[in-house]
Amino acid sequence: MHFSSNYVTCAGREIHFTEWGAGHGPTVIAWHGLARTGRDMDELAASLADRYRVICPDTLGRGYSQWSPDPGTEYQLEFYARLAADLFDRLGIAQAHWVGTSMGGAIGTVCASGLFQPALKDRIRSLVLNDNAPRLAAAAVDRIRNYAGNPPAFASMAELEGFFRQVYKPYGWLSDAQWRRLAETSARRLPDGRVTPHYDPAMVRQFIDHPDDYALWEHYDRIRVPVLLLRGADSDLVLPDAAAEMLVRGPGTLGLTRVVEIPGCGHAPALNVPQQLDLVRSFIEQAEPTVA
Repeated sequence: MHFSSNYVTCAGREIHFTEWGAGHGPTVIAWHGLARTGRDMDELAASLADRYRVICPDTLGRGYSQWSPDPGTEYQLEFYARLAADLFDRLGIAQAHWVGTSMGGAIGTVCASGLFQPALKDRIRSLVLNDNAPRLAAAAVDRIRNYAGNPPAFASMAELEGFFRQVYKPYGWLSDAQWRRLAETSARRLPDGRVTPHYDPAMVRQFIDHPDDYALWEHYDRIRVPVLLLRGADSDLVLPDAAAEMLVRGPGTLGLTRVVEIPGCGHAPALNVPQQLDLVRSFIEQAEPTVA
């Protein structure tokens, strides 16, 4: 299944996204994690593109999207929700299912709550949170902030791929080809010729200027659509007590929240193997049973 590479201006910033399954009506937004790019969603998008239009954005400051000229203000969930609202409007998306890994799940949560962007509340049909919860373990947040805020540089792509294999080992199994693609779609070359991860290091300002940005119970409690939490069984970011609390708050009180632990993964499952892809697809199909 092929995809197209596209650019659109949202909230005054140039945002890159890939589009799969163009021409289908039902739409899925697949949003990546903190220091990643939309290409992480290739396997998921390819698995859904026979029936869904799948949009995989690069967040501001990541991949081929513009870097923010105002990092302290724009690298935060409230601005990301504004980008998402504009993306819906500019791409003519009336409603969509949302699949978000880590930060992408947090963006989906604030969009589905409607607190930041009221117009989005009724436009999110379902929400898949890939190892993301309204409360995150502080020690894991510190770990992620520390490595993401100081991206290393390497003389060769082979060294960069080795770094990614180590840092993202908790993703679970990836084939050699998938590791190579992850490295190639996550690299930028510096003026001195070395290669480094493809994001703006200033995006970690989110944790400094907005230290409570990922405390999201207020948002989660307002959600009234089906929610699927995919928790890496070995995750140090989403702890079991946070997952359990999701079942008795917000959409959980309505029986709309489901928690599935993914064995052999930490933070976060790569969404690249049949078991994980089938879970996401069946969840979305249950939320939209009329898809032809």
